Amino acid sequence: MNRTPGLRFGAAMLALCAWVAQAGDMGTSFEAELSGIQQRWAEINYGPEAAREKGFESLAAVAQSFSDRHSGQAEPLIWLAIVESSQAGAAGGLGALSLAKRSRKHLERAIDINPRALDGSAYTSLGTLYFKVPGFPLGFGDGDKARKMLKKALELNPGGIDPNYFYAEFLYEEGEYRDALAHLDRAASATPRPGRELADRGRQAEIAALRSKVQAEL
Repeated sequence: MNRTPGLRFGAAMLALCAWVAQAGDMGTSFEAELSGIQQRWAEINYGPEAAREKGFESLAAVAQSFSDRHSGQAEPLIWLAIVESSQAGAAGGLGALSLAKRSRKHLERAIDINPRALDGSAYTSLGTLYFKVPGFPLGFGDGDKARKMLKKALELNPGGIDPNYFYAEFLYEEGEYRDALAHLDRAASATPRPGRELADRGRQAEIAALRSKVQAEL
C-alpha cells in the first residue's frame, strides 16, 4: 500500500498546526487569523485540483480550531462552513453529503449569531449549498430555498463579487440566461477586496467562463 499521500497529509497538518501556534505566540489578531484562512483557501481552491481534497481537509482542522476559540462569533463559523463545503466539492461521493450537512449547520448558526457578518456571506454560501446539493431523497437541495438565500445575500451586499456570481450560476442552471448575464456583469465590476487578490483573480476567471456558457445560450 502506498502511504505517500498520508505522509504528505501528516506533514501538511504539522505545518498548519505550527502556523496556528506561531500566530498565537505572536499575538496575531482575530482579523489576521481570519485573513490567513481566507488566503489559504484561495491557494487551495485555485491551485492544483489533485491537491484540493487533502488541502481542504487540513484547512478544515485549522478553521475548526479558530471557530472553537471564537464560539460566539459568526465569521469563523462562516469560514469553517466554506472550507467544509469546498472539501465536499473536492471529495465527491457519499462522504460529501455529510460535509455539506455540517456546512449547512454552521451557516445556519452563523446567521443566528449575526446575519450581516462578512456582508451576508452566510446567505451566499447557504444558497449555493441548496442549489448544488442533490434534492430529496439523496440530499437537502432545494431550488426555492436557494433562490431565497441568494437574493437575501444580494440585499445585504448588492455589488459583491460572490453573491452576484453565485446567483448568476444559479440563474444559469435555471435557464434564466439574461438575468444571469446581468449579475455576471455586476460581479465582474465588483470592487476589489483588499487582501483577497488571489481569490478575486480566481473568481474573475470563473465569471469569464460562466459568461461564455451563458452567451452560448442566448
